[in-house]
Amino acid sequence: MELLFVSIAAGILLLIVILFQLALACGAPWGSIAMGGKYPGRFPNHMRIAALLQSLLLVLIGVIIFTRAGIILSAYLDWSRMAIWGVVAYSLVGSILNLITPSKWERRIWAPVVLALLVCSSVVALSA
Repeated sequence: MELLFVSIAAGILLLIVILFQLALACGAPWGSIAMGGKYPGRFPNHMRIAALLQSLLLVLIGVIIFTRAGIILSAYLDWSRMAIWGVVAYSLVGSILNLITPSKWERRIWAPVVLALLVCSSVVALSA
């Protein structure tokens, strides 16, 4: 039950970040709260593509978490035992970057989200 709750919480966090990245890719003027605030306003085209690729990576991360939790793709459970540690590492790096970013709003908004994702992915990684 705890694993189900934690993986669903991770899924909700990922969905929020995916929607944010897709909005950036579509031209939302929120660049000041992403990528260290380097591109305030709308992202330039190359960063919009990067935001789209980030969205796809986050979907893969969700698949790994749900597979490791035994919710989907049970045939890939063995593979997910290794892949989940990549998710944990990604979340750790993301947490550090969001804590040291020069963007005050990125620290306030995204650091807690990525730290929570780090906790959730660690719990899933350490499960059975």
